[in-house]
Amino acid sequence: MTSSHFKIRPVERITVGAVGQPGHRIFFLQAAGGGSRVTLRAEKEQVLMLAASIEQFLNDLQERFPALEPPDAGYVESEMGLTQPLDAAFHIGNMGLGYDEKEDRLLFVLRQAVEETGGGEEQAEASLWCTRTQLLRMARWGTELARRGRPICGNCGNPIDPSGHFCPRRNGHKH
Repeated sequence: MTSSHFKIRPVERITVGAVGQPGHRIFFLQAAGGGSRVTLRAEKEQVLMLAASIEQFLNDLQERFPALEPPDAGYVESEMGLTQPLDAAFHIGNMGLGYDEKEDRLLFVLRQAVEETGGGEEQAEASLWCTRTQLLRMARWGTELARRGRPICGNCGNPIDPSGHFCPRRNGHKH
C-alpha cells in the first residue's frame, strides 16, 4: 500500500482537543490551511510531551536568534475548539520540529504510529508549516486541556478515578 502524506503550508489554524469524560477522553491534534484540514489522534501524554518540547524548542530558538520577536502565548479558549468531523487520518507515533529561518516558520512533522501500519504499509505523515505563535498557543492550550482531566495522585503520579485510587506507594490503600 502507499502512504498518505498531508501537507499544509502555511497552517492557518492548529489546535488540540479532547472528546469524552476524564479518564476516557480521546485526544486529537487538528491543523487547517489553504482549504485543507487534517485531524490526527494523540495520547494525553503525547500532548503534554509535545507542549514541553515546543516550549523548549522555542526557548532554544530565542537564544540562537535573539532578534526574533517573542511569540505571543495568549490564546482564546473559544477559538481552540476542534472542527467536526473528527475522522482521524492516523494515530500519532513520532513527532519532530524544525525551523526555517528565512520564512520564520516551524516545520512540524507527525508520523503514524508504527503499530498501525501492519508491517507492510508505509507510515502516513503530516507536514505542517506553522508560526512560532501558533505552536506556542497550541502548546499552552494542550497543557491546560490535559490538566483538566482526572486529578493526579501526589504519591505515585497516577490519575485518581472518582471511585477511588489504588496507590502502590500507600501499600494498596484507597484514598
